[in-house]
Amino acid sequence: MTKKNTTPQQDIKVTVDAIVFGYTQENGISVLLIKRKIAPFINEWALPGGFVLNEETLEEAVERELKEEAGVSINYLEQLFTFGKPFRDPRTRVISVSYFGMVKSSDYSLLASTDAAAAEWFNIYELPALAFDHKEIVEKAIARLRAKIIYEPVGFELLDRKFLFSDLEQLYMKLLGREIDRRNFKRKIMSLGLIIELEEKAPVLTAGRPGKLYSFDSEKYKQLKVNGFDLNKLL
Repeated sequence: MTKKNTTPQQDIKVTVDAIVFGYTQENGISVLLIKRKIAPFINEWALPGGFVLNEETLEEAVERELKEEAGVSINYLEQLFTFGKPFRDPRTRVISVSYFGMVKSSDYSLLASTDAAAAEWFNIYELPALAFDHKEIVEKAIARLRAKIIYEPVGFELLDRKFLFSDLEQLYMKLLGREIDRRNFKRKIMSLGLIIELEEKAPVLTAGRPGKLYSFDSEKYKQLKVNGFDLNKLL
């Protein structure tokens, strides 16, 4: 008796998508988008990404797509989620592995190429209509980012080397999308030893007293990145 082949038939492609959040004190939180110049969704905005080549790892693929479509190289991207609903891509069955990270957007010069007609930063509260299921992907990434900063410090790569404490407060408020108890936040953050109060003061640009400057303790920052904390107790 001939044994039947029970291996299921598959015709599935694998892609990667990059959700790169940018931050500036002036513009708040933004996300990097590219305008597609090929079908499907031609001339529509989307996340940078594309098909994984046979010889690539997922990480190599997302790095390549970011470089090709937006002209940027990001040091570290964290895997977010896998999106695999049928019909999410009109061409064929496609599973996308998404990655996210956060950078100081002013440090990057965008340059669209390959199948991207343009690359721009968009404020997360003013996003255009997005191709595929990329709106869902961005929303998932925002939720993960907000959850992540509850137990990990942020700001080392996003603020100037010397900053006002109000700059750190504004960063957390913009990331969380809400107000915080500023007095309690400062008291608890200082108790962690995360930042150092400097002897220097910021230049006075308007009427009022010059503000004190602070900097991160890099060793303590690295330690808290590993060990974490509970920001719910700080807000």
